[in-house]
Amino acid sequence: MDSFTSFFDSRSRRWNYDTLKNFRQISPVVQNHLKLVYITLCCAVVAAAVGAYLHVLWNIGGFLTSAGCMGTMIWLLSTPPSEEQKRVSLLLASALFQGASIGPLIDLAIEVDPSIIFTAFVATSLAFACFSGAALVARRREYLYLGGLASSGLSILLWLHFASSIFGGSLALFKFELYFGLLVFVGYIVVDTQEIVERAHSGDLDYVKHALTLFTDLAAIFVRILIILVKNSAERNEKKKKRRN
Repeated sequence: MDSFTSFFDSRSRRWNYDTLKNFRQISPVVQNHLKLVYITLCCAVVAAAVGAYLHVLWNIGGFLTSAGCMGTMIWLLSTPPSEEQKRVSLLLASALFQGASIGPLIDLAIEVDPSIIFTAFVATSLAFACFSGAALVARRREYLYLGGLASSGLSILLWLHFASSIFGGSLALFKFELYFGLLVFVGYIVVDTQEIVERAHSGDLDYVKHALTLFTDLAAIFVRILIILVKNSAERNEKKKKRRN
């Protein structure tokens, strides 16, 4: 009994308000780097929103925008860090193409219930803020071991998607991929945040690449939350129609 009491006492001492404000384990240089990363990430989110809006106006989202997103990502990663302005422009272009590629899903959400888009954005922002913040206030390298689990989960998702494309999928498999994928990318937020901190402490201050990493996680989570909300809302609407009939 004493062991349980001591465990919870240690937890309560560890997780208090002072702990949440304690960033002393992160050097001032790394703190400034993180500010740049999150500011750049916010700019990328705005660019993605513009891309989605352009799709709603002109229906530009599709294979070409997806290819453009991948192409600009590869171009960004192959550009030396010294060309900072060019790399930021490539990041914003990649985010814009990504937003346009999500555009068809946005159109579907608008048809079902336009408020779903805002709900998905708020839910994604809260999830990102909570898990990225938890990674920052945790001890350094505490959650890096989750990288192996997240990578394994991503491999499982890829193999399941490959198998379903060949042998055909089912509703149960689709739901599993959806919720399991959401769990995997939430884990990636924690892992990538701590990895960015460790890389910055090691001298890697490439804030554009780090913002791209977090933006990829954020977009994957937003898409999955939006699909879940659209699916649930469509099912509710069908049930209401059946009751009326």
